Amino acid sequence: MTIKHDGLDVSWLGYATVRIESPDGFVVYFDPGRYGVLDDYYARDGDLILVTHNHHYDSDAIEQVADADATVVAFEGVDAATIDRDVVPVEDLPYETVRVGEEDHLTVGEVDVWSLPAFNDPDGPHLRDGDVVHPRGFGCGFHISIADRTVFWPGDSDVLAGHEHLEVSLFLANIGGSVVMDRREAADLAETLDPDLVLPIHYDTIPLLETDPDAFVVDVANRGIPVVLDDPDQV
Repeated sequence: MTIKHDGLDVSWLGYATVRIESPDGFVVYFDPGRYGVLDDYYARDGDLILVTHNHHYDSDAIEQVADADATVVAFEGVDAATIDRDVVPVEDLPYETVRVGEEDHLTVGEVDVWSLPAFNDPDGPHLRDGDVVHPRGFGCGFHISIADRTVFWPGDSDVLAGHEHLEVSLFLANIGGSVVMDRREAADLAETLDPDLVLPIHYDTIPLLETDPDAFVVDVANRGIPVVLDDPDQV
């Protein structure tokens, strides 16, 4: 299903994959692929592909969504040698590739891209068997400006100091919980950000990310913030 938001066409395709198209036809993908979410999907229309970290790196999916002249922007920590799946190294992809750190800025076509830190607090609640799944330096989030609108995807992260200062039109809320912020924390962040629209993503694709999206929607709506659900099975 495609959501219309101030001239942008926005689709959640499953897991962390989001497609955004500007009124001028510039297409951005966040974290395409994995877990079959792009089976039989070969759009190859993406001008800009953004990859936050190893867990969301899927080189086959990038080739399914990227236009021949696409630019792939990947966090500097994405490393095929440390991924226990069959993936092509970022630099071997047949596209222009750019690496970013935790706090970088670049412009690709009509889009300004800022990378942001994304990690789990080692003293916080989002650990697995006491271990930090997303340590600092493992990944990033992205804040982009497209068609005079701003989109924030925090990546796989806790709510972090600094998030509250962002100007956000569209908040792609990570509500999966477990090893990322949960739906309640994401709702609190949505209230702080006060965006024009909240779209929850990154939930229910795998058992680790099971949550109640309807409860999230009710929570956010009760705070007076526009919020919408998308169905990744209705592309």
